[in-house]
Amino acid sequence: MLDTGILALRGFPIETAAEAILEGGARILQMRHKTEFTRDTLAVAKRIAGLCHRAGALFVVNDRADIALLTGAALHLGQDDLPVDAARKLLGSVRAIGLSIHNESQLREAADAPADYVALGPLFSTGTKHNPDPVVGLVEFARLRALSRRPLVAIGGITRHNAMQAIAAGADSLAIAAGLYPEDMSKRSLRGRTEEWEQLLKN
Repeated sequence: MLDTGILALRGFPIETAAEAILEGGARILQMRHKTEFTRDTLAVAKRIAGLCHRAGALFVVNDRADIALLTGAALHLGQDDLPVDAARKLLGSVRAIGLSIHNESQLREAADAPADYVALGPLFSTGTKHNPDPVVGLVEFARLRALSRRPLVAIGGITRHNAMQAIAAGADSLAIAAGLYPEDMSKRSLRGRTEEWEQLLKN
């Protein structure tokens, strides 16, 4: 995940991070930007969309259907964002739309929503959100996995040490935020960490 908040704290350029992650083999790049979308931010998002297109990777924008529309991106929505059916009317039938859920009630409410996948979590304790939802845990994740036929993404607190537990619990894919960024942040180290993740998930 291209988390602009983490990158800002590290003083690391967003586009350089995007290049490193894509060069490391990522085929889905999700831009998580929780502050104001300025003209400059939109320009950056458009350039990252171009990088993804050239790399053959899917570009996903968090929360903002308008930005997804302007950049040709897929869209990931949270519980407080635009309803999925409204976003689908804006984006049409081709663009992928995902929805974050945090419990069984939200999973059942999403059953009829025109989303392509749901992301369930936080699976583990996470430090990337100021007010995270309660931890779901592996046992509950596996139970909820059985209630949905949609692709299910595990989110929240996923590291190289617990990633395979998430897969074993039924995750079809993983959303990786803090666990993607090495302490010694550079383009080379970030590309290397992405390669480590790609190798881990192939095994």
